[in-house]
Amino acid sequence: MRFRQIHLDFHTSEEIPGIGINFAKQQFQQMLQKGHVDSITVFSKCHHGWAYHPSKVNEQHPHLTFDLLGAMIEAAHEIDVRTPVYISAGLDEKLARRHPEWLNRNQEDQTSWVKGFMLPGYHQFCFNTPYLDILVAQIEEVVEHYDADGIFLDIVGVRQCYCQYCVRSVRERGGDPRDQAVMQQLWEETYANYTRRTNEAAQKLRADMPVFHNGGHIRKGRRDLALMNTHLELESLPTGGWGYDHFPLSARYAQTLGMKYLGMTGKFHTTWGEFGGYKHPNALRYETSLSLANGSRCSIGDQLHPEGLMDESTYHLIGAAYKEVEEKEAWCVDTSNIADVALLSIEAVYNDEDKGTTELRAGDSDAGAVRMLLEGKILFDVIDTEADFQAYKVIIMPDSIMMNSSLTAKMLAYVQRGGKVLATGKSGLNKDNKFDLDLGVRWAGVNQYVPSFFKPSFELPSLSNASFVMYSEGQSIELTSGEVLGSREHSYFNRDIFTFCSHQHTPSTLKSAGPGMVEGSHGIYIAWNVFADYCQKGSLFLKEIVLYGISRLLPEPTLKTSLPAQGIVTIQAQEEHNRWIQHTLYASPVKRGSGIEVIEDLIPVYDTEVQVRVNQAVNKVYLAPQLEELVFVQTGNTVTYTVPKVHGHQMVVLQF
Repeated sequence: MRFRQIHLDFHTSEEIPGIGINFAKQQFQQMLQKGHVDSITVFSKCHHGWAYHPSKVNEQHPHLTFDLLGAMIEAAHEIDVRTPVYISAGLDEKLARRHPEWLNRNQEDQTSWVKGFMLPGYHQFCFNTPYLDILVAQIEEVVEHYDADGIFLDIVGVRQCYCQYCVRSVRERGGDPRDQAVMQQLWEETYANYTRRTNEAAQKLRADMPVFHNGGHIRKGRRDLALMNTHLELESLPTGGWGYDHFPLSARYAQTLGMKYLGMTGKFHTTWGEFGGYKHPNALRYETSLSLANGSRCSIGDQLHPEGLMDESTYHLIGAAYKEVEEKEAWCVDTSNIADVALLSIEAVYNDEDKGTTELRAGDSDAGAVRMLLEGKILFDVIDTEADFQAYKVIIMPDSIMMNSSLTAKMLAYVQRGGKVLATGKSGLNKDNKFDLDLGVRWAGVNQYVPSFFKPSFELPSLSNASFVMYSEGQSIELTSGEVLGSREHSYFNRDIFTFCSHQHTPSTLKSAGPGMVEGSHGIYIAWNVFADYCQKGSLFLKEIVLYGISRLLPEPTLKTSLPAQGIVTIQAQEEHNRWIQHTLYASPVKRGSGIEVIEDLIPVYDTEVQVRVNQAVNKVYLAPQLEELVFVQTGNTVTYTVPKVHGHQMVVLQF
């Protein structure tokens, strides 16, 4: 699995003539070399359903006159560029119109992605139909006739489906299609059967053939689904709706699974399917560096013009990023993340309890927590309930993680061995609304006042002490033991037709209504959904009270730094070389247009102070890839040094 991959889309309508007429081996190779590319996903079949090579089990695009797939593989291999092959699995518009009975359908008998055939767009297939046999034959044809370096199958996952094949399958078992649980079992079995058969087809001639099934998201808490792949590709185009917080959240989970993975962004200004859109080179430089800092390899999405000519502007743009990646690779191979804190993902816990087809994405609570941890320069992982809790000093339970018997047992074992918990909102409560951990409080009900207010008993680093508004749902709690770190305050009344005040909400009564933040023997509890609130509102005080709580639970963090809030730090261990690589990144995404996050300027940051706690003597500290040694001081287990300049991304190597 290489570091500098291109994911080359080619979804080309049969109404476009001259397919591939301008493809030339030399120009294709020149662009790959210009882009410093060492792997490119090329295409066998697109969403329109056409093959881009001679086929006995499919139909070649009607306006293609030669073997484009074969030509690309030959040209790439000639310059030592690998070629995973793309096959559109879930979409095949040509077949959709010929066999609409094979399509995925909801309970209203509507299709997806678009709900019918009078709208432009693709229609998704159900794998519990004869379509799966056709797809398997298409995969086998590729691996038998082409020197593929992997198979990438797109638009797949556990899908709800009420097509007549699924309805009949359940009824033949004696089940009722109106029973969601019965249908859910079928859908899970359908996807497992799909991955088994397609993996067997892809690995028919090579048992080690890489295979990835892309559903656009790696579902936290569904390790069974992740392990149906040989590796992971984390689709995360910041400008395409994912934003810049998504990839760290996804990667910090993926690295805990022990699988190789790459981060997939795009060269587009917006997202997939855009012709003539380009992001700033600095954005790609930052995004690929963010992949490296999170233990990932890189993939950049592109889309080939129907005539087959590789776009020179695109590979000039990509080359600016991949030239730097190439220089950094030696310090990024086979790394493991150093983490003090684990975020127990709400998505993972919900998926563990209910493996439904609804692909619960990382919600506001997970996203807000990751944003706080990044801004607070906390070294962290994102975990599920199968993770080794003992590997972390602090576990965060964000906003709504309710306890069950297995989670309670695992968490009690963790705190009994010295681990600490930071819980917020309803996290930590069991089905009887009691706390299984000693967080110093008893639950007394949901706070009837929204918003309510928090008055900390400690000083915040940036703001004078005040009654701070909490927009999220709060909980009424009573002190049982421990130390009160702040109190709740009610507003005079909730906003209503006869009781309202000012433009937004009623002010605080400025009177204590009981504890709002308490430290017990097992950790700290905060009585609001502070992480979702931070995701939605971004109030500074929310972050500062959480970071204060973490500092109490984690008095000796592995890393401290003077890097400003928008900066990101990680430490990746390279055990084979007996060294740690400390990554520092700095960029400021801005919103342009309607919700598109853009990075244009990379502002240098100078003289960043760093302290790292280590468990052995450090021999030298140097910048990578520049190989310039830094002056450092090691006092006991603390190494101190200054990073002279961070321009987007800088690695510092601690060589033991």
